[in-house]
Amino acid sequence: MSSTHLSVLESSASRYAIEVIEWQSITYSQFAHDVEHFAKYWTRTLRVSGVPQRSTIGMWIGGFTYIDLLHIYGMCRAGYIPQLFSLRLPNPDVVFELLSRSRARALVYDASFAHAVRKAPIPTHLAIDARGEDLDALPLPTHPRVTADDVAFYYHTSGSTSGSPKVVPYDYRWLESAVNKSEQVSRPRDPARQDVSMWMGSMCHVGQSFMLIGSLQHGSCTIQPRVIGFSSEELLDMISRCGLNRLNQFAGFLAGHLRHAQADPKFHAVLRGFDEILYSGMPLPRAEEQFALQSGLPLVNLLGSTECGAMMRGDDGILRPLRGTRYEFVPIDGAVDTGYESSARLLEMVIRGDSPDCPRDRRAADGHFHTGDLFAQVVPGGYVYRGRDDDWIKSQTSLRCDTRAIEDNARATCGHLIAECIVVGTGRPSPVIFIEPVDANADAEKIKREIIRKTRAFHSRRYLHERITSTKMVIVVPRGTLPRTATKGNVRRQAIFA
Repeated sequence: MSSTHLSVLESSASRYAIEVIEWQSITYSQFAHDVEHFAKYWTRTLRVSGVPQRSTIGMWIGGFTYIDLLHIYGMCRAGYIPQLFSLRLPNPDVVFELLSRSRARALVYDASFAHAVRKAPIPTHLAIDARGEDLDALPLPTHPRVTADDVAFYYHTSGSTSGSPKVVPYDYRWLESAVNKSEQVSRPRDPARQDVSMWMGSMCHVGQSFMLIGSLQHGSCTIQPRVIGFSSEELLDMISRCGLNRLNQFAGFLAGHLRHAQADPKFHAVLRGFDEILYSGMPLPRAEEQFALQSGLPLVNLLGSTECGAMMRGDDGILRPLRGTRYEFVPIDGAVDTGYESSARLLEMVIRGDSPDCPRDRRAADGHFHTGDLFAQVVPGGYVYRGRDDDWIKSQTSLRCDTRAIEDNARATCGHLIAECIVVGTGRPSPVIFIEPVDANADAEKIKREIIRKTRAFHSRRYLHERITSTKMVIVVPRGTLPRTATKGNVRRQAIFA
């Protein structure tokens, strides 16, 4: 079998067995033992139900705790295919639809969703802490035979299209590529000491899964903070008590620490002491990025996607493809309104079909995956990100939101109220919709309430980070005041909060 997250763990458990008891509470050997224990648990549980190995098993869990990690890795070690849902997708009907598409045979669920799975069309199992189960007498399940084309995981796009996320299968070829790429990303700056980084998101999304595989290969320690959007005070505590030397965060959260550093020289000095400050998910605000680069912070940008995982890395503001990949940067046809003037030619990033991280079910007629990500080449082989050619934005947690779908629904259901609208919210917890009303004299609060009422059914099917559910998320402005392009008169999304 090719390199996988499980083979990485098995190797690291023997190579990095030494425990630093001052701050490391779970050793690699303990982690490997616990994964095998959970593999026995799920083998026993699912075989009783007649579910054979290589069946797809839905896992509707948070993905933030050690127990969640054991369920995911244990399910893989038992020979099943996890289909991962985070708690940010709270609509059971959507979950059941996605389970049907992958032909899942069972659903593992977090206790908080016990009420939601009562009408599930397949057997359900509570995600318990199985460490107390007596399973020593049970044999460890054998690895099923797999090929490079067999599915290892199912994830989902973090944004909804047509009311539902897309199922994204990952085969073992993709997984081996993730092992190779994450080794590059997580390689220590100082091989003489153990790196300490932190959990940056849910294991039910590809970002944290990718980063953990990288940390495992180098015997690094991963801290689980109390919340993903932790405060600067908690960051200082992780440094002093846990020896944190690599800060990994989504850009929406890191920006807050950078603003704090601008106002607090002592905190800025602490950040300068990191080996690396890595951010991902979306670009940093320009002011924070320039401050970090110009003031000596060891800033690293990691660009990736749900479909491909990490793709490009840059520690000088310039992104370069990771080794082992095969990408092309193709000039786009026609003009693209990026919200600012630029004389640089825009290039679309294309993942070639022979690149090992090319998603097998997202390829165009030419056999390649067209990402829709736009770049300008500033040095040979080095690129600067210039946004997307579509209508997606990313929330504070770097999850994607289909703004066009929200706008189209608002126009379809509230056309008698809306003359123009635009959805914004990049880097924010939730989107908001700006409305120019048809009737300039209408009561703004009545317009807001009516829009929320008429769009409620649409938003009930969307991720939490995509929903517009409160009148506070609807902003009514006078006719003609939304910023527009000079040529076509289109509302400029990027300029709303400029």
